Amino acid sequence: MTAVRCLMCGLPPRPTGEPLKKNQWIGYLIAVALLVALALWVRGHSTFEWGVFRDQMQHVNWIRIAIATAMIWLGYGLRAVRWAIFLKPQKKVRSLSLLGSQVIGFTAVALFGRLADLVRPYLVAKRTQLELSSQIAVYTVERMFDAGAMALIFSCALLLAPDRATLPHHEALQRSALMGLAGTVILGAMALWVRLQGNAAALLAERAFGAISPRLGHSAGNKIRAFRDGLNAIQSGRDLVLAVIVSLAMWGMITVAYVETLRAFVLSPELSSMTVARSLVLMAASMAGSVVQLPVIGWFTQIFATSKVMQGLFHVQYEPALGCGAMLLIVSFMSVIPLGLIWARIEHVSLKKVSEESEHLAEEEETGHDGGDQRGLAAGVRPG
Repeated sequence: MTAVRCLMCGLPPRPTGEPLKKNQWIGYLIAVALLVALALWVRGHSTFEWGVFRDQMQHVNWIRIAIATAMIWLGYGLRAVRWAIFLKPQKKVRSLSLLGSQVIGFTAVALFGRLADLVRPYLVAKRTQLELSSQIAVYTVERMFDAGAMALIFSCALLLAPDRATLPHHEALQRSALMGLAGTVILGAMALWVRLQGNAAALLAERAFGAISPRLGHSAGNKIRAFRDGLNAIQSGRDLVLAVIVSLAMWGMITVAYVETLRAFVLSPELSSMTVARSLVLMAASMAGSVVQLPVIGWFTQIFATSKVMQGLFHVQYEPALGCGAMLLIVSFMSVIPLGLIWARIEHVSLKKVSEESEHLAEEEETGHDGGDQRGLAAGVRPG
């Protein structure tokens, strides 16, 4: 299935180039109708003042927005560095050679939703001439490092921040911070167990989930083996420490991007004085809302969800909250799109085709089909 079709319509796959069917158009029309409904809701909101919203946007500190965007873009560079570290046991590659795959991959996610996440391992596999399954394994480990780094920064900030006692629901947040630290330790212990006893863990998962569905059990076992293979990419303590440092630095930059974007709204006292701890609470809520990202419409639902958190937790006025929610989405999620489109143009990459093919090949990997890797690696990417 293609990323867009799966998210919007849930329809079976179609060959590339086949005209859109009637039920596909219905899915797209529903999405448009929802967007129009959201726009009308904002316009008809009895307490929404467009003059206040316009003033807030006109006085945004664009230097802070530029700094925030730079932090996000530098984060893509650190992702390339970390991916090169994970590739060392398979093939030594320069970090710079992987930067385009990261930028184009995140552009695909911004345009087509979370199912395009596999574009990055797909493009890296093509560039390095390695098997797609090995890069999906690296992608799985990358997610683990992301989760651990974010949880560690979030927990330490909430436990040590000078203003922690003034945070809304601070007791619940303190418990969440402790749970985050405990979760990070558990995640590390599970990773160590899978690294040492990957086959045993996979067989245990196959039996447990296989009791529900044989296909589910097979899929769970394959994912654990892929995770183990990815962990095998870390073959020395030096590489492990370096990967941890890079991950913490990258998520530190993302935190700075959030803080700078929030403080850029100088006419809002609540936003312009936003602390790191408060920014991390908002960042966690925003990240949770973006886990399932629908194409296009997900942009708007994320804006509204983030703005509601600002209103509910930090008592930000509705107009700056909505504007700041939109700016956070642009900076942290959509700012890569122009860069990614230019990069894809230079490298002759079709975003739509690589999104479709990466998902199709991942399904083949999961079901154990052979012979699809090299055929798929040629699809959607014209020789440069």
